[in-house]
Amino acid sequence: MNSNRINRRGLILRTAALTATAATASALTASSARATPSSPAAGPVITPGDPRYDALIKGSNQRFLGSPERIKMIRSAADARAALQGAVRAGKRISVRSGGHCLEDFTYNPRVQVVLDFSEMNHVDYDPEMRAFSVEPGAQLSNVYETLYKGWGVTLPGGVCHSVGAGGHVAGGGYGILSRSLGLVVDHLYAVEVTTLGRRQQARTIIATREKDDPHRDLWWAHTGGGGGNFGLVTKYWFRSPGAKGNDPAGQLVSPPGAVLTSALHFPWDQIDETRFVRLLKNYGAWHEANKHPGSRYRDICSLFNVNFKHHGGLSLYTQSDATTPGARQRLDDYLTALQKGTGLKPVPMTKASGELASMPGLFTPKELPWLRAVRMLGASDPTGANPTARIGFKNGYFRKNFTDHQLRTAYQYLSRDDLTNDETALVLFSFGGKINEVATDATAMPQRDSGFKAMFQCIWSDETDDAHYLKFLRDWYADFYQETGGVPALNGVTDGCYINYPDVDLTKPEFNTSGIPWTEIFYKDNYPRLQKIKATYDPGQVFRHSMSVQPAAR
Repeated sequence: MNSNRINRRGLILRTAALTATAATASALTASSARATPSSPAAGPVITPGDPRYDALIKGSNQRFLGSPERIKMIRSAADARAALQGAVRAGKRISVRSGGHCLEDFTYNPRVQVVLDFSEMNHVDYDPEMRAFSVEPGAQLSNVYETLYKGWGVTLPGGVCHSVGAGGHVAGGGYGILSRSLGLVVDHLYAVEVTTLGRRQQARTIIATREKDDPHRDLWWAHTGGGGGNFGLVTKYWFRSPGAKGNDPAGQLVSPPGAVLTSALHFPWDQIDETRFVRLLKNYGAWHEANKHPGSRYRDICSLFNVNFKHHGGLSLYTQSDATTPGARQRLDDYLTALQKGTGLKPVPMTKASGELASMPGLFTPKELPWLRAVRMLGASDPTGANPTARIGFKNGYFRKNFTDHQLRTAYQYLSRDDLTNDETALVLFSFGGKINEVATDATAMPQRDSGFKAMFQCIWSDETDDAHYLKFLRDWYADFYQETGGVPALNGVTDGCYINYPDVDLTKPEFNTSGIPWTEIFYKDNYPRLQKIKATYDPGQVFRHSMSVQPAAR
């Protein structure tokens, strides 16, 4: 018998068992999935006065503080189901945490009474019944990469910030330094285990897959870019790349290159004027516009470019490419030459940490490194996770085509100001496109499938008394940058909206978003109505809600 058929039958039986168990009182304590060895079935409840409480009422962004009645640590699907059912029956407002990296107040705010914390669910393994790799929501990306690669030589093309939890990262789409060659994380998502609430507010645990005949396929689809905290409690993801065959675990998921070429260049601000600044970033935008297509021979090249505020001292460019392919060094040289063409700039070694980039003076001349070593190096610097006082302002936008002249002149004016002394202010540019753009806009909930790069507008500070100052700076900069399109990255031939994992509540407000484009379209484009229908099926009572949550469709 075909192995896919066997797996499908096993999946149906497992889902049926979960649903049936959820319908009984015993479901609130019985395990609904294979428990991780040594993990108790139920996690503790932490309340004010417990010495652990203060450490668990904030995430990475210290601007947002919660004061919940309790924090429930979740250790299994049954634990999640019982905790959710108890909170609903008691009429409590809940929020969900996996890694704590949400940039807005979705998890931590005074309205939340119960925080469901999944950080202890961090197991990564291979599931032979599903013929897929299982990843629990609390697993940090560093653990995911290390476990998958050491155990089976495979990976997921996820982000460079190692302390991010899989729960929210995957739900929003997930991208990273390998995405131009391997696609988004959700392009490899096979199934999701999620506890939902129907019309009768009865908690049930469902395994939803991408199989076309799966009755819960829409629920799987919602978790391929619909954003976290919207549809239920994810207790497990399964990953299997499309087209994977056989039963060998190493063949079920994409593999990274064995070695990568790495380069780190620093462009000192004392060499930069407006003309050189505009030319350098125009070169960056032009290259990415020309090479955003899936068939580009440069799709293995990806850059993280920190266009830092003047006080930092320079602009930092990290680039990585596949060293195992023919002509790898020539392609990298072509790219770096194209970026510097006509600028007159003379880059120097990167001797200072820059955002998520550590000091990398040894990479001024491109160097070949084993892939896993490059991963560890790239995630070594974490300006938010390593800073217990980090207060973050963050905005973003996708680019289908090059910057406009107005945008680059605006960026120069704000980043070259003399009245700020903040090293952690930057326009962060990240390569996009390539394999990502091979997927149709409606194949997953994540719709931005024609972009070449994305821009992130970032400020990080430490003193609460500076909040108003830096938020005004960031809002003014973003509004001026996108002045031509109503203060937002419009859905037009140049820009293509925003990434839901970089949420921005400002865009829900008419005083900041004067474009006339609803924030739901800016983030979800034409996929939002389908998300609303799924919300109406699996959470009609809006138990899972926050300041940018999906609203259920009217029935």
